[in-house]
Amino acid sequence: MSSDSPDNSRRKFLTGSLSLVGGTGAAATLWPFLSSMAPSAKSRAAGAPVKVDISRLKDGEKIDLIWRKKPIWVVKRTKNMLDSINTNEGQHKDPMSENTEQQPDFAKNKFRSLKPEILVLEGVCTHLGCNPAFKSDENKFFCACHGSNFDLAGKVANGSPAGANLKVPPYRFEDENTIIVGELPQSDNESKG
Repeated sequence: MSSDSPDNSRRKFLTGSLSLVGGTGAAATLWPFLSSMAPSAKSRAAGAPVKVDISRLKDGEKIDLIWRKKPIWVVKRTKNMLDSINTNEGQHKDPMSENTEQQPDFAKNKFRSLKPEILVLEGVCTHLGCNPAFKSDENKFFCACHGSNFDLAGKVANGSPAGANLKVPPYRFEDENTIIVGELPQSDNESKG
């Protein structure tokens, strides 16, 4: 090799080194932007199932909780409350809960629940998203914003501005005193999968 020929190995080393440093700099610059697009731990947790202990829930009482940023109600219905629930077409817009978007398959019954005495509903009026009040003495939920009435199965009354029943979220019983909101019962999961 003559002394006046260029040293290509040195040029390749410098080119490779600069490419590596440039790539690292680009990655360091993009990292905050890319990581901001990933859901936060709080966002991931917002969709996670919620466990509810109902062991101290007395007849006629309601527990309020939040799941996926929506209010969820758990009501322990009394015999009187259960007796007030009917499927009279003259009283309800969807008396047999035929709108499949309003509840999982397990809730397609008169009481719209897994167990008649325990009701689990999204506490959001289907008219404009207000939060109805629980009127246990009147056996209903009442949305004061526009006057919608729902029975204690969450079925909307005729003459109400709301067009659909209150939604029943997916839920299951882990045991006699624990409900998990956000998961379907095993039999429903197996039939869907």
